[in-house]
Amino acid sequence: MKTIFLILLTMGMVQTGFAQLQEVDYSDGEQKLKGLLSGADQKNKPGVLILPAWMGIDEEAKTAAENLAKAGYTAFIADIYGQGNIPKTSAEAGKIAGQFKSDYALYQQRIKVALDELVKQGADPQRIAVIGYCFGGTGALEAARAQLPVKAVVSIHGGLGKGDRANGPVRTKVLVLHGAADASVPASDIVALQKELDEAAADWQMIYYAASKHTFTNPNSPDYNPLAAKRSWQHLMMFLEEVLEK
Repeated sequence: MKTIFLILLTMGMVQTGFAQLQEVDYSDGEQKLKGLLSGADQKNKPGVLILPAWMGIDEEAKTAAENLAKAGYTAFIADIYGQGNIPKTSAEAGKIAGQFKSDYALYQQRIKVALDELVKQGADPQRIAVIGYCFGGTGALEAARAQLPVKAVVSIHGGLGKGDRANGPVRTKVLVLHGAADASVPASDIVALQKELDEAAADWQMIYYAASKHTFTNPNSPDYNPLAAKRSWQHLMMFLEEVLEK
């Protein structure tokens, strides 16, 4: 068993459940990044870029990548912070995530290089979607605001605000999966996002989940709501099948 584990490490593979996640080294300028790829053998398949929550690549993102690969997608978990910048505490995570929220252009750039890597790994460049959890959900909306070349974005209990920036064109399809009891998202941000998307004449929808707090999809969170998590995954998969023409 130890020998198998060592072989997997040597190959740059991470064994999780019944599937494998392959470590991928890439970079944004001088910043070294390390993402995780699932479904590497599925060339020219629709691709899904996963933006993780504020603690960095976590179990929820890994599980999503595995399940997406099983469904026939090439999935890539982006490394937004970069090697050497992984937070160890919530306080550290809040600080580094706050930097990207303030410097939205940097966040958009990190998403772009991850998208480029997903295509480099074999995903069909004409059939790409971005999904994100929490801080990553904020990033999914930034991908739409930056007009990155994707068919759709999905924000899963993400932050919805964008500060004082003027509304611009949003041409991609947008799905927001939101806990109705999420106290971390002000009602004003919801109103502003809907106004932003309406002004852009975007194809958008927002689904609320009753009695669901902020991180309702994460099994490791005290906010976890199994029923809402199951339903939100079904809504996600239905949306991806439609927009990526799978």
